[in-house]
Amino acid sequence: MDAIGWPQIILVAVAAQRLLELVIARRNTARLLAEGAREVGAAHYPLFVALHAGWLLALFVMVPADAPVNGWLLALFLLLQAGRVWVIATLGRFWTTRIITLDGAPLVRRGPFRWVRHPNYLVVAGELAVLPLVFGEVWIAVAATLLNIPLTLHRIRVEEGALSGRDGTGGGARSWTGWSGRRPTPRPTPDRS
Repeated sequence: MDAIGWPQIILVAVAAQRLLELVIARRNTARLLAEGAREVGAAHYPLFVALHAGWLLALFVMVPADAPVNGWLLALFLLLQAGRVWVIATLGRFWTTRIITLDGAPLVRRGPFRWVRHPNYLVVAGELAVLPLVFGEVWIAVAATLLNIPLTLHRIRVEEGALSGRDGTGGGARSWTGWSGRRPTPRPTPDRS
């Protein structure tokens, strides 16, 4: 059996992507804090780090180099990565891996936020389940998903609390998978008189 196969190449690419995202997130966090933003819910952040690091580590340890790669599920995972990039690009300088809130900053109302309140959490939930399934590791998909659910629900409650009172925050965490309530500002219609 080879020590390195397609599964390891894919996992290294995912790990590199996550490390790059951490660099971006730290830069954005530092910039926002310097502008007077504050972090909310920092106590649960290490649990997310442990979950994601454990998820990747479990895949590195458990997936053999010669494991078959399901092309359809890999395509779905790549589609989820496009969603991840869309979220990061849409939030721009406001994207972080922590809950950093800058009072008075407008809520983002474009991109995937036009339709879903927390698109990144949907993407992450999909990633945690789909990538292990690419290699046939059902139990890692199930374990990561089950561990992610309470963490994400807690994080959404904390985030909604931090954003409450801003225009477009609507009904709070109970409807986080529903329509965003962050409708774009209507464009003026030309006068046809």
